[in-house]
Amino acid sequence: MDYIIKNGTVVNEGVLETKDIFIQDGKIVAADTAMKDAQIYDAQGCYVLPGIIDTHVHFRDPGFPEKADFASESHAALAGGVTSIIDMPNTKPQTTSLAELEQKEQIAAQKSAVNYGFMVGATNDNIHDLLDLPLERYAAIKLFLGSSTGNMLVNRPQALDLLFKESKKLIVAHCENEDIIAANTRNFQLEFAGTDRETAALHPQIRNTEACFVSTYKAIERARTYGTRLHIAHISTATELSLLSNKDLAEKNITAEVTPNHLWFDDRDYEQLGNLIKCNPAIKSNDDRLGLWGGLMDGLIDTIATDHAPHTLESKQQRYFDAPGGIPSIQHSLQMMLESFFNPAAVERDDHDEVIKDWLPMIVTKMCHNPATIFGIENRGFIRPGYFADLVILKPGDCPVTKDNLLYKCGWSPLEGQTFHTQICQVFLNGMPAEKAMAQPLTFCR
Repeated sequence: MDYIIKNGTVVNEGVLETKDIFIQDGKIVAADTAMKDAQIYDAQGCYVLPGIIDTHVHFRDPGFPEKADFASESHAALAGGVTSIIDMPNTKPQTTSLAELEQKEQIAAQKSAVNYGFMVGATNDNIHDLLDLPLERYAAIKLFLGSSTGNMLVNRPQALDLLFKESKKLIVAHCENEDIIAANTRNFQLEFAGTDRETAALHPQIRNTEACFVSTYKAIERARTYGTRLHIAHISTATELSLLSNKDLAEKNITAEVTPNHLWFDDRDYEQLGNLIKCNPAIKSNDDRLGLWGGLMDGLIDTIATDHAPHTLESKQQRYFDAPGGIPSIQHSLQMMLESFFNPAAVERDDHDEVIKDWLPMIVTKMCHNPATIFGIENRGFIRPGYFADLVILKPGDCPVTKDNLLYKCGWSPLEGQTFHTQICQVFLNGMPAEKAMAQPLTFCR
């Protein structure tokens, strides 16, 4: 079936314009293409965006079925306007070889409701093997410079030098200094463990600004030494922004990501939400949150991705030191990013229409265009002839978050009780309405 999406305000490549989109055989085609019997979708009053590309998710499959799997989390993603994801390697088994990558590809092919790709994980012992993997099969190499599942902390200088010197693929780094975190953890456990002061409010003091800055500095220093393409995952402090550049994307070897959670919450929220917003790196001060917004708008931060990381509610309700870090968020990431300009207070602003003309294209750049460009995702992320018709159609309107409408397998969100003021009306995936569509593996430039 071919489609014509009519009368929508299309947001693409820095421009908002009312135009029709023509879809044939799953891809966008030129407006003058002859189309017979195309089905019309009227997007009057709606915004039409490229489908969101979330390049940082933990769908927990294989190995953690009590937390999540590809079926549950991909349906949550689709409900939030996300049409493509890149899944992280710290599953069980870890995705640190071609055999494990193939296992995850098979799982996603059977279960995923969205297009999918994967990162492979570096360890102290597998760098030579990673360097031999076919470049088009995976999105990037994930490097944990802070502790993670199993043995994925890479802390041997020789392994790091080899990876940064020889990698022909983008390296995505989780930057937290393990020595600083370990020392802080020991000290705070001695003082607070088992007391009424053992709360999630300790988290940004343990995984503090120093731990982030030192690690990010060292990663960027190595990347500059070797000319490596490096992407800093989930920037969480305003201080780290001093290490980044706001050059045009085409001129950058070093780029950075921020999560909606680090832009939405700050350390005042631990009192109410506690471990529900415990994540790594930690959500920090309001000054950091505002600084991250500034870095996003000034071009120091290049992408927005969720670090979607579900855990069971039972595990989150343990004492602080025992509770895992991670937040489920992919179902509402786009709405979180749009809320400041679609809530009733924003609509009343005299300059609202002008702000939207700048704001929406910026969100599309950071959530669609730049992820596709940085990760070399072929024929997605833009509304262009020849590109797959991955689209999200949204409009202003109330959208409450309740436990009943969450699609995560874990069944909870720290956003419960929030009402967003945008509604996802329809998602097109590979040229079809999402409810009829088939997901595809992403393909990557070599």
